[in-house]
Amino acid sequence: MQRLPTATAAGAGMTSLLVVLLLVSVLPGASGADSGPLDGRKMVFAGETAGVLARYSFNKFRGQAQLPRFAAPRRYDLRLRPDLVTCTFSGTAAVTVAVSAPTRFLVLNSADLSIDSASIRFRDLAPKEVVFFADDEILVLGFSKDLVLGEGVLSMKFNGTLNDQMRGFYRSKYQYKGKMKNMAVTQFESVDARRCFPCWDEPAFKAKFKLTLEVNVGMVALSNMPIANQTVAGPIRTVHYVESPLMSTYLVAIVIGLFEYIEGVTPEGTKVRVYTQVGKSSQGKFALDVGIKSLHLYKDYFGTPYPLPKLDMVAIPDFAAGAMENYGLVTFREVALLFDEESSMESSKQSIAITVAHELAHQWFGNLVTMEWWTHLWLNEVLLHG
Repeated sequence: MQRLPTATAAGAGMTSLLVVLLLVSVLPGASGADSGPLDGRKMVFAGETAGVLARYSFNKFRGQAQLPRFAAPRRYDLRLRPDLVTCTFSGTAAVTVAVSAPTRFLVLNSADLSIDSASIRFRDLAPKEVVFFADDEILVLGFSKDLVLGEGVLSMKFNGTLNDQMRGFYRSKYQYKGKMKNMAVTQFESVDARRCFPCWDEPAFKAKFKLTLEVNVGMVALSNMPIANQTVAGPIRTVHYVESPLMSTYLVAIVIGLFEYIEGVTPEGTKVRVYTQVGKSSQGKFALDVGIKSLHLYKDYFGTPYPLPKLDMVAIPDFAAGAMENYGLVTFREVALLFDEESSMESSKQSIAITVAHELAHQWFGNLVTMEWWTHLWLNEVLLHG
């Protein structure tokens, strides 16, 4: 963290003047023309605070490995509306944030999102400046005075694109009745939740999540938790999900498309489903059996019941990894989950069993108990290979 030097001997006034003059000469945007704060994209900039020192204070958050700890999320209330035709989405976020130390800033992650800066409020206060640093993928909100300690709600609106990069909130293609369709899928590990919604995108910043999805009627919409309630208005179905327990942003998951499923129940009463493209659900029988048995086994092995009310496993046509252990909504590459009695090799059953068992073990070791930072990811994985 860089700070302006402080003179401690005679001539302090002259030294301070020289420092200010030096900053004026070298800081981008410090000339008469307004070129924006440093190389960040200026989204809102209040003229009365557009001085060099104000810009310098924003710059101190750049190049940091982790977000500052003076504020942390406690609960996300997210509402997303994806359009599977235009491959775009809009959203709103209302994040309960706990401010624990004096600051006039809030710093969080965002990438590939268009933030409606005029919509941003924290405790009904609009920030004086909103600066986005693309290289650091951070959004810095500057307020006119120190924020009150304690909890408050940070709200904003945003838009994004369902990309074709198989990360963040992306689109996957599949065929249905001879026509190509798009489904919307998330893949957030390690640092791509920020491409779906503004957030504190680090594993240590655990919070509760309350999701609402607006989807076309007829689409299956899945998330980490079961559906709490839903309403239909014209062609749009609004789906509200049960609030999640504490979890990291990289474990949040959403899948929207045309699916069918098979289901079973563990001896403890947990409902387990395997979702597939229409016409392929019979290929999920083996994985379903392994999943039910794994949850039952791990309850005794870890000495803790499975912490969520349901578990869904979904076969995704376009998926970069073999599988991803999203809390309560595990996503798989199709070949890692489905077994076709007519065409699959018998040896693929072993691979499917290993993958399913591995990802379900993460529901305890990784999801319920999570490493603080990515340098400890090896511990998360190696214990499940031991």
